[in-house]
Amino acid sequence: MTRRFRPNAGLLAACVALAMSTACPAQELRQDVPVLAARMQTQPSASGEVNGAVVVHDRARPARSHVVGTAALGGLEVYGLDGKRLGATPAGEVAAVDVDYGFALGKGNATVLAAVDTTHNSLRLFTMSGATLTEAGARAIPLGFAAEGVCLFRNPLDHALYAFVVGDGGEIDQQLIYANASGQLDARQVRRINVPSPLKQCAADAQGHVYASEETVGIWRFNADPEADVAATLVDAPRLGHIQEEVGGIALHDGGEGSRWLIASDASAGRINVYDRSRDDVFVGAVQVSAPEQAEAIAEPGPLFATSANLGKDFAKGMLLVTDEDDANYKALSIADLGKALNLDPGTAQQARKADNTVPTVTALVETTPARSYGDAADDPAIWANPADPAGSLVVATDKKAGIYLYDMQGRVVQFLADGKMNNVDLREGFDLDGEKIVLVTASNRTDDSIAIYKLDTVQRKLVAIADGVQPTGMGDPYGLCMYRNADSGRSFVFVNGDDTRMRQWELVDAGNGRVRAEPVRDLTFDSQTEGCVADDASATLYVNEEDIAMWRLSAEPDGGDARTAVQRVDANSAIRDDLEGVGIYDLGDGRGYIVVSSQGNDTYAVYRREGRQEYLGSFAVVADALRGIDGISETDGLEVTSRNLGPGFEHGAMIAQDGRNVMPVENQNYKYVPWSVIARELKLEMREP
Repeated sequence: MTRRFRPNAGLLAACVALAMSTACPAQELRQDVPVLAARMQTQPSASGEVNGAVVVHDRARPARSHVVGTAALGGLEVYGLDGKRLGATPAGEVAAVDVDYGFALGKGNATVLAAVDTTHNSLRLFTMSGATLTEAGARAIPLGFAAEGVCLFRNPLDHALYAFVVGDGGEIDQQLIYANASGQLDARQVRRINVPSPLKQCAADAQGHVYASEETVGIWRFNADPEADVAATLVDAPRLGHIQEEVGGIALHDGGEGSRWLIASDASAGRINVYDRSRDDVFVGAVQVSAPEQAEAIAEPGPLFATSANLGKDFAKGMLLVTDEDDANYKALSIADLGKALNLDPGTAQQARKADNTVPTVTALVETTPARSYGDAADDPAIWANPADPAGSLVVATDKKAGIYLYDMQGRVVQFLADGKMNNVDLREGFDLDGEKIVLVTASNRTDDSIAIYKLDTVQRKLVAIADGVQPTGMGDPYGLCMYRNADSGRSFVFVNGDDTRMRQWELVDAGNGRVRAEPVRDLTFDSQTEGCVADDASATLYVNEEDIAMWRLSAEPDGGDARTAVQRVDANSAIRDDLEGVGIYDLGDGRGYIVVSSQGNDTYAVYRREGRQEYLGSFAVVADALRGIDGISETDGLEVTSRNLGPGFEHGAMIAQDGRNVMPVENQNYKYVPWSVIARELKLEMREP
């Protein structure tokens, strides 16, 4: 999982202008900007220190909304919209605070505040009702670094609440907030991202982005979804763009399409910069802020907070809170005034809600021990269901940098064989070897470009190599692999595709002396890269994913020719996005069931009917389960599906999939076990009875 910081094109252009011309963006910093008077300011904090504040909106009575500000050792102070202090709540030495609404807690929904306590560098969680703050966290969540700021993010996919905490050492720590079994708030670390120097503040939007201010470097934007690539972009930077020396804070205004702003305090220049988020965060202007009915601007505006909610009277279009450390208070600027000064439409407040177009979500019940190898290592699983003892079923899975694993149904390693760079794996029961019916396992070995062949010893619970010497593929780099067993004759075959357009089919035969060899029977050619494949033994059908193009259906028989039909083209369904990777079949019997395909480009799984016209039935995503501490699944390469009983929790079968980004916390890649029952419930699919 390589994380790269990518400066945007506009900033690079500004750098070139600065180096080659006297007419560069940095000159704008010396231009005069309008001074806007705040419509309200709070009383100075009792401690004489301020670090940041939020507006807690009362939707039923907007004029009775509150400002909650940090007061260092004074904890959290609550103010009315007239600026008068109403009370204070102990919270340690508070550096930052943020708020979110509608969190499911107990029998209702709660307004949640997250505060950074620098006494022990921890995250503390509160609920607020009226003007009363109540600590609702099961504990103070340790952070392990000197924290500076916090912002809350709602994942539009599953509505999960995350806290991003930024730190003095350049840390960006993402925590998943959840209600534990006792009804208290708690959090689990999901991932940590680092930049080279101190971070001051962050802010998250409803579109899945987090903005963070790296004080002397600039403003970063990156993906907030922990299952997505970080994709960090530098929005603006001191001396190269529209910031003089240091970013003091950032906030976001959401007035709807075309009225979404990024607001940043250019502290050294005493300015508030505004950027248009709908136009890739382009700079659109700046203002200075003064106290009400005053002309002198704040010398160094600090952390910011913006709300787009209607707060009545002077703040019908929302409020921007500006931290004034010199006056030890918070100044409230009208969003409407800010828009008017810069000729921008503030729009209308957008209510936070679940997006209507999100896919159904499920969670995994089990995850495996991570692969030993770092980076992109885990790839493809196969499942053996134990008919005598379903809980004793086994999962064979690959580490394409090191070997092959055998896991149990609790995700524990039963065996590891360092036999080469195994990419894909499959198995079939009932292979006749020296008169014994065995479970035959094959894998594509990229170390010697061969087909690895094993017997799964179901009594000793181990893989035993039984290839009759090296079984060459004749390919430069074998990738995908799947097996097929003719339902009538019992003949067994293996398909392998490589890093070019070829796919080959071999028959697996008893070579004598307890060994198996592969004899080539057919070559197929596609137009571009293929990898994921699965064979439907009952219908003698092969399904192959040509990653950027389509999922194809063709004959699995060696004399079946090369005619193929597209079950689904990538460009014909907006719900899927290339690459198409892993594919598996859920068997309902009598040729009925479902085909499941990993849509790697959007971290979802598409489901098609197995029989008939094979229509698309819907997609689902696998998200984090905070109580179990199991993260979601993303960037899936290989998967397998079975309808057979795999023991408690998996009585109706399962999907087992490779997780390309194993987080909560960040570890090497692994595999997740998802009960078919939860998939069936979300997509209204059938289940096979155990």
